[in-house]
Formats: sequence, structure tokens, C-alpha cells
Amino acid sequence: MYKKDQDKILQLSSEQYRVTQENGTEHPGTGKYLNNNEVGVYVDIVSGEPLFVSADKFDSGCGWPSFSKPIVSDFINEIKDSTLGMIRTEVRSKNADSHLGHVFEDGPKESGGLRYCINSASLRFIPLKNMVAEGYSEYIPQVDKNSTREK
Repeated sequence: MYKKDQDKILQLSSEQYRVTQENGTEHPGTGKYLNNNEVGVYVDIVSGEPLFVSADKFDSGCGWPSFSKPIVSDFINEIKDSTLGMIRTEVRSKNADSHLGHVFEDGPKESGGLRYCINSASLRFIPLKNMVAEGYSEYIPQVDKNSTREK
């Protein structure tokens, strides 16, 4: 269902292409979704695979949107990254193979201790009100902060 879509890749802005296809990083504090507080789901900009939900987003102060966990761990690949003279864990979308960002072990302890530091340029946000129309209704219980989902 979700795949690397060449037509979508051709529609990416130069920044989105640089981040997702060339393993780039947007400048801290500049991402479109850094201060987004709307309720909804964040999906891969190339494939549309669901990645993160607003209920798991938090302000880490790092300059990029941060999430405590992926919505579906099967849609995320974590890969050892030793660029820039340090060892980190790169996060990529499974089906589109888009570079998303990195995951660190300094997130909120009460949410599992992870911080997925993600580039806005790799994401598309779908507000709760549009999730049914865009085919993401199964994730509404995880997105809606007023739902009774288990944490």
C-alpha cells in the first residue's frame, strides 16, 4: 500500500528532496511542524505511510519536531549512523526509504525514554478532521488526546 512514489519525489521542494533523498537535515528551528500543536497524524511525505501522532509529540528544545515513539514501529527503520564523527541511530521510513532524522535515548522517561528527532521536510501533517477522508481513520484512537487509548 505504501511505496516510494517517483511522481511524489518529483513534486518535492528542493529542501524536502535534500532531506528525504540525500540524507539532509533542515536547520534547527526552521521546520514547518516544530511548533505545530494541532491534533493529527504525521505521514511520510513520499509514501504517505503513517509515522507519528500528535499525542506523542513533545517539545524537546532541540529545534526539530520530537516524538516519543512511532505510530507503527513496522513503518520505521533504524540504522547505525557514524557520520559527523559520532555514532547515532538514523530513522528512515520503511517503504519509501525516506531519511526522517535520528532517534536518541534522552526522551521523556514516562514515555519510554526515546526522542525521535524528525525533520519537518520529511513529513506531511494530516489534521484529525481530514483523517477519515485521507484513509487514516484506523489511527484516530491514537491521535485523539481525548481517546481512551492505553499509553
